[in-house]
Amino acid sequence: MSNKKFSNALENIPQSTPPIWFMRQAGRYHSHYQNLKTKNSFVELCKTPLLAAETALGPIESFDFDVAILFSDILFPLESLGMELTYSPGPSFESYLTEENFKEVFKNKFDINSLSFQGEALQRTREILPEDKSLIGFVGGPITLLAYAMGLNKIKGNLNIGDFQWGMLDDVLIPTISENIEMQLNAGAELIMIFDSSAHLLSTNDFIKYVEKMFDQVFLKFSKKIGYYAKDHIDYDAVIYMNESKGACLAGVGIDSNEPLNKYFTESRDYFIQGNFDEKKMLLPNDSMKLELEKYINNLSNFTEQQKAGWICGLGHGILKETPEENVKTFVKMIREAF
Repeated sequence: MSNKKFSNALENIPQSTPPIWFMRQAGRYHSHYQNLKTKNSFVELCKTPLLAAETALGPIESFDFDVAILFSDILFPLESLGMELTYSPGPSFESYLTEENFKEVFKNKFDINSLSFQGEALQRTREILPEDKSLIGFVGGPITLLAYAMGLNKIKGNLNIGDFQWGMLDDVLIPTISENIEMQLNAGAELIMIFDSSAHLLSTNDFIKYVEKMFDQVFLKFSKKIGYYAKDHIDYDAVIYMNESKGACLAGVGIDSNEPLNKYFTESRDYFIQGNFDEKKMLLPNDSMKLELEKYINNLSNFTEQQKAGWICGLGHGILKETPEENVKTFVKMIREAF
């Protein structure tokens, strides 16, 4: 059971119409989610598999996206490791990770059973999802989890990565994420997206070192089962070059709206490209948003189906909570009419 357009994109089979899904498509902009939140907390929606499935199904029913995504949160693995995590409404921790307190903060040995609600949520979602829709999972990137754990995810400038931070990545966070990916795949996810929203905080040299670790320890292990997304001017060329040099094991790359998507439409590509309409333009009045989307469509219409093979249409980043639902319906309709 899979969406044909999505499976074609994963296999780089040329097609006229791309599959569509949005990061955070089951979220605060959507009345379906808001209705569920009147009776349930965010954590309850995530950790109660039947509710997580109902949440994930909402945008499929409302907007006819091609792909449903596990409804969960990237930070639950940190909770599994022992961090005291609360949401009010955003995430907060009782204590941040430091070199001095890491044994007290990461007090638990990671047990994948602590995230079993994700696996069951994927199974329950698949049960109620139409057969012609695909289902994917996701995890946070290890450097993003480290940045959150240390309270540094919103800093300006670069993360200072030393022996302690590299040790946390190698010994704790990368193995934890690897187990999480394996569990979600075993539960029925067709693909796992890694959302690495803090990777842009790394210096150029540290980013390349980090990405190489991800290839050697994660991407190669789950060949062609992982898509990688990072935002805000990360070195996509370095990711793509490394992917090509390591046997094209990465299934695909999500491209931020700061980058021209057409740069990546090459006939020799054997990985998917996801993106990348500017999510901020989705906040415009509907007529203005249509004009911006027409420009985006006209730019991409110059490419052949062969060049666009593997394109998964979406936004540069996650959909913003202020986005009008009318604009989401317009986006899906215009993309499908244009291609």
